[in-house]
Amino acid sequence: MNISIASYAFHGLRGAGKMDVFGYLETCKFRYRVDMADIWNGFLPTVEEDFIRKVREEMDEKEMGMANLCCDQCQVWDDDPALREKQYQNSLAHLRAAVTLGAQTVRIDMGGRELEMTDEQFDHTVARFREYAQFAGDHGFRVGPENHYGPARSQENMARLREAVDHPAFGYLLHFTNWAEDPDAGDASVAPWAMHTHVAANVVDTCLEEKMTMLRDAGYQGHWGIEHHSAKNEYAEVAWQLAEVRRVLARWAL
Repeated sequence: MNISIASYAFHGLRGAGKMDVFGYLETCKFRYRVDMADIWNGFLPTVEEDFIRKVREEMDEKEMGMANLCCDQCQVWDDDPALREKQYQNSLAHLRAAVTLGAQTVRIDMGGRELEMTDEQFDHTVARFREYAQFAGDHGFRVGPENHYGPARSQENMARLREAVDHPAFGYLLHFTNWAEDPDAGDASVAPWAMHTHVAANVVDTCLEEKMTMLRDAGYQGHWGIEHHSAKNEYAEVAWQLAEVRRVLARWAL
């Protein structure tokens, strides 16, 4: 089954000092029997090559692949040019880490807090994602934004960006229903270009099979990425979300 568990699902345990990236890998493999890592970079204290190689060695020892590297502090746009450059250099470092880790997809946010984008912001965002997509394509993975916050929660912005970048290695991390406008229309609008998913508890609780079926019917070939957000009771909450996703996939296999 194409399932992964986002390490962000355990950010409460991480914050309490009870889980690091190596404990996360152990948890996925042996508690949940999931063979694909899905690492939020909050679990990576550094992306220096020596450390990233240690993570890759642990993945290899456990016979795990990597569905996604989810990168915060790498967003493309910031109004402050100095911070924008810092985030750009951070993005490049994470893209190199993705190669070492064997990531299939990488999420880098668009940045910006307002729904509307200025012409300068849009042009800069297009240029950066063209660069990132070229690198990703050259190294066998896909890269793109999540409908996470700011302008990325607009269907129109996401469509304009995709059309302007125009590269086969560009895709979307679809966080179901997280749109400023009609959530069903938003999900459907990016489904054909979805490279990865975030399946949150609210979706599992209300519309899981509907959303999974919509994405499957759009030709989705990626992983179903379990993500929990509450920072409470994380082992049990993730187990519940995971079981419900597996239940849908098992029904499809009948």
